[in-house]
Amino acid sequence: MNALKLLRFILAALLWLAVAQPFSAGACAVCYGDPNSELSRGLTWGIFVLIAVVLVVLSLISTFFVYVAKRSSGDKH
Repeated sequence: MNALKLLRFILAALLWLAVAQPFSAGACAVCYGDPNSELSRGLTWGIFVLIAVVLVVLSLISTFFVYVAKRSSGDKH
């Protein structure tokens, strides 16, 4: 039982060390620093790319459902 208590203490200490580090509270490049830096521009482009991927996936899904709805409406050519 002492081994379990020791393991729990070590895990709690590691968790406390990970949370209590002062540099983990630093702001991102947009909030703190030069807004024209390469890091800030990369962050902005990353956000734009992620939004574009989401929009493409959602449009493909909606196009598929429109296709299925038209096919199932009984419209035979």
